[in-house]
Amino acid sequence: MIIVLLILSVLAGVFLGKFFGNKEIFAKNLLILSAGFLITICVNEVFPAVYQSGDANIGIWVIVGVLLQMLLEHLTKGFEHGHFHHHSDQGILPVALILGMFVHAFIEGFPLAYETEVLSPYLQGIIFHNLPISFILGAFLFKNKKLSGYSWLIISLFALASPFGMILGAYFDMSLQPYFMAVVGGIFLHISSVIIFESNKNHNVNWSKIGLVILGVALAVLGHSFHHH
Repeated sequence: MIIVLLILSVLAGVFLGKFFGNKEIFAKNLLILSAGFLITICVNEVFPAVYQSGDANIGIWVIVGVLLQMLLEHLTKGFEHGHFHHHSDQGILPVALILGMFVHAFIEGFPLAYETEVLSPYLQGIIFHNLPISFILGAFLFKNKKLSGYSWLIISLFALASPFGMILGAYFDMSLQPYFMAVVGGIFLHISSVIIFESNKNHNVNWSKIGLVILGVALAVLGHSFHHH
């Protein structure tokens, strides 16, 4: 069921991007909303679980996640932040970008290997995170309204990346779970903070952006209230 939800979250985002991809403000708002949700999942769910491991140095692995995402963004060029205008106008994504997105999603799947709760807060975070990235992917690949084999290959690779990570993660000892979670927590923290704290024009207060972040936070807190540890 978890694998199905992961794949559906990507497909839902792609089809939203296909039909609404020309509405750039929609994509930006979806990103900001997801960032508010993601950073709340991090501090309210992921980090408490990580620090319960008892390893006094586990915070280093959170930093590893932050640094890893910085390296991946060297490949993706900020595609997951909505920065895709500088890529090819032919609807062809560079191999490095595809690799970066695949590795990113693959790593996120590792902590799900021992997840027994459907729609756990961590899984909710990945699903909410997948939607805007997949939206941008669909908007880019289908901007010419062509359903090419290349486009479906890229979508399939991205949709299956987290499930592949989940399957592989089951081959590792369960004691490593907090470390996988710490790395992904660092990735989430970096992505969400970059989206939220990107400079506004002339550094003016953007009330719309603040409102979307608060809404994302509220949705995550609401989900937390129905979650029993």
